[in-house]
Amino acid sequence: MGAPMCGHLMDKLGHQTLVYNRTKSKAQSLFDRGAMYMQPQEIAREADFLFLMLGYPHDVEAMTLGPDGVVQHMKEGAVLIDHTTSSPNLAEQIHEEAKKRGVGSIDAPVSGGDIGAKNGEVVAMCGGEEDVFENTLPLLETFSKAAELMGGPGKGQHTKC
Repeated sequence: MGAPMCGHLMDKLGHQTLVYNRTKSKAQSLFDRGAMYMQPQEIAREADFLFLMLGYPHDVEAMTLGPDGVVQHMKEGAVLIDHTTSSPNLAEQIHEEAKKRGVGSIDAPVSGGDIGAKNGEVVAMCGGEEDVFENTLPLLETFSKAAELMGGPGKGQHTKC
């Protein structure tokens, strides 16, 4: 789901896009359209907005809070948006760690599946601080038919669970 969602961001906003996928070939369509491949930590240092779409909560924890997790590499003022269906408690942990570093975070699991992602019609159930959500909303709207703030950190995950 991540590749088509990223494609909508690229098509509708035209921003330089940095992409990592454990299986690089799965993101080839994005590279063919101008996205640059980088390691997650490199992306974290460069990106104003870092989107995650991973398989499982343990993947999210390792990618964000692990020994070389992206949160510790993100620049102040950047925002981490996690679209993985995960754990409310993990979303709260990520928020707390990010906040210590001056980084915003939004937990934003989506529904709509692969077809919704391809058609730009997923629904994002978001948790986080209102100002961070409002700053992120124009990006979410590029691939969502609805993106709603359900409350504070973890509330997007609570809503989807």
